[in-house]
Amino acid sequence: MKKESNGPYIINSISEQHRLLSLPKPHHPLVSVFNFSDIKNNSDELSKNFVLNFYCIAIKKGFTGKLKYGQNYYDFEEGVMSFISPGQLLSKNNDDENPVSGWCLIFHPDFIANYSLAGHIKNYGFFSYALNEALHLSEKEEAMIASIMQNIEQEYRSTIDTYSQDVIISQIELLLNSSFADKI
Repeated sequence: MKKESNGPYIINSISEQHRLLSLPKPHHPLVSVFNFSDIKNNSDELSKNFVLNFYCIAIKKGFTGKLKYGQNYYDFEEGVMSFISPGQLLSKNNDDENPVSGWCLIFHPDFIANYSLAGHIKNYGFFSYALNEALHLSEKEEAMIASIMQNIEQEYRSTIDTYSQDVIISQIELLLNSSFADKI
């Protein structure tokens, strides 16, 4: 993690994010899925301004603080889903030490660079600053998303072959194209 002079902390890689959260080394350098309950260190640096230089799609439960994205705050009350694009300024204010549960998918733009998803990911409005509420999920929707994230994790943890990246990107597209996504 790098800090520019008086600027936000810049997190450039999946490995760097894992180190910050005291998670094991990622199995893949460009994509990772982790459970928030596995985080062993919620670094003080992350309670200030920071920038992720990769995509982040998360389902969070039990987060009682506020996450500022652009000029607005996400509303985290129960099981909600958030979408963060690379290079966006984030601020976290979490005075409560209650444990957070849920899943997080992070992937670097380089991972999707040679796929059609790279060209049209900007068309998904839920990655936009204009939003100030995260997506609230039903139990059924949350289970479906958790299943997709587990499929992604299982694929990159198994033996990587010629089709592994295709399968993972298909799963990411499935997650983004799911019918619940048009609720935003």
